[in-house]
Amino acid sequence: MDVYPGVIDGSCDSTSQQERHYYLLSQLQNLVKDLPSSFQQRLSYNTLGDLALALIDGTVYEIVQGLLDIQHLTERNLYNQRQKLHCEHQALKQDMARKHKEALQSCKSHNLALLKTNQQGEVETLEIRVREEQRMMDKKIVSEIDQKVIDQQNTLEKAGVPGFFITTNPQELTMQMNLLELILKLQQKETQSGSL
Repeated sequence: MDVYPGVIDGSCDSTSQQERHYYLLSQLQNLVKDLPSSFQQRLSYNTLGDLALALIDGTVYEIVQGLLDIQHLTERNLYNQRQKLHCEHQALKQDMARKHKEALQSCKSHNLALLKTNQQGEVETLEIRVREEQRMMDKKIVSEIDQKVIDQQNTLEKAGVPGFFITTNPQELTMQMNLLELILKLQQKETQSGSL
């Protein structure tokens, strides 16, 4: 088990915890300066203080890292599904082109116009199918990503991380992304300095 400042053999030393809280709060205040001013204004001293409290024992870092890992796996899986569909579509188009070429080569001249018309219809039908399947896949991807966001918001809210709750409001989502960025930067900083 990792040992975090302020946690000694499972019993909390209040002085060390208070020092760690002030350290985290100070680091967060420095990191906030890199955010756009509109978000700096929304992050009050109390919010940063509450965030520092939530970060004291390192559990939130582990939760955020776990959520990040799940997100990356989900994104990779969705990307692979879309690529697979794209490859299937390419194979269908190539197969159709091959069949059309063979049919044109063996076609009698008096049937050529009819064959070309039929083939054009087949190409258009395939294009419509491809567009519809891509649209459905993209819709599925957006839906799954939206669900991941809700799962992340719910997990972080239950973990007591300030600023996290289930929302689709773009401003609140951006604020939550900024909070996550602060947490990740602070975790990286602590890892590099050996505090974690």
